[in-house]
Amino acid sequence: MELESSSPEETERIAAELAAELRPGDVVTVAGELGSGKTTFVRGACHALGVEGPVTSPTYTIGHRYRGDVDVSHLDLYRFESVSPAEWGDLEPYFDGAVCFVEWPEAAGESLPSPRFRVELRHAGADHRMIQLESVDPGV
Repeated sequence: MELESSSPEETERIAAELAAELRPGDVVTVAGELGSGKTTFVRGACHALGVEGPVTSPTYTIGHRYRGDVDVSHLDLYRFESVSPAEWGDLEPYFDGAVCFVEWPEAAGESLPSPRFRVELRHAGADHRMIQLESVDPGV
């Protein structure tokens, strides 16, 4: 499904609708070029999942874990060309008992658990974004 967003708030609303389908253990990949709204999308989903307070990009810290109605992990693999087995060992705990959003998922290669949803954001002029949502779960 492809949706158009005309504002950051609308991107967050679309993410909140997706979040209603998520449960601990689910992985959502979030792809798109720089500045396309990946963290904005994750922020909307986090708030819908009960996370209070700021949701920020983990580009320099690699990952954040948030407490909400369910735990939410937010990984950003932008700084990786690939993820070594040792690095993957450091990332694995983020997936335990949480909904996990992974920005720049291509860096994880085959190590990444199978996502339940794939999200891709593209610039569509000014504040407009095209958001592609793909369910990997045939029941959704």
